[in-house]
Amino acid sequence: MTTHFTEASSLASIDRQLGDDRDDISPAQYEIIRQVIYNTADFEYYDLLRFSPNSLSKGFAALKKRISIVVDVPEIQVSIVPKLRHTFLNPVFCCATTGKETDFHQTKASVGLENLASKNPNSIFAIGQDSTTLNTFIKLVDNKTIDPSLTIATAPSFTDLDAKNYFQHTSFPVIYVQGSKGGSIIAAAIINALIELAWRVRNY
Repeated sequence: MTTHFTEASSLASIDRQLGDDRDDISPAQYEIIRQVIYNTADFEYYDLLRFSPNSLSKGFAALKKRISIVVDVPEIQVSIVPKLRHTFLNPVFCCATTGKETDFHQTKASVGLENLASKNPNSIFAIGQDSTTLNTFIKLVDNKTIDPSLTIATAPSFTDLDAKNYFQHTSFPVIYVQGSKGGSIIAAAIINALIELAWRVRNY
């Protein structure tokens, strides 16, 4: 996989603006952060992205084992499948296209997650857009219905930050956005960066 000139120039510009003082993060974490910044043009993510201990190594291992990936919305699925087709070939399931119509307390994605959870308990879970699905995910973890290989939690939250704060104290590997910001584009950028990094390591 190669980096196009435009992307390389943009990443170099990001490096210059961030400077060299990056002692608080690993090179792999930095690569993921700058990919998020590249996809959003938002430098605040340098301080907002959080990585639990061993989250990257666990994510790399899950990709190499072709563990399934469960995402909440189609935008993430569409973004990551092309890179997976040329690398690890992990199956990707989308909650929003699996769930059925429901009442106003739930969304298609949250119902879809409940449907997919029992069949894919150890998946990489990426909840990038739907905050209701994020709350459903937390309930499934607490009920021990699922035991994620890695969680990517970037769903934006404007009224209830308890779900985001939950990830500060989890024992499972997680990458998440601290605060109200987020979105599916963030989750997709993180997964694609993980795939790229894991593929480099595999072929080193």
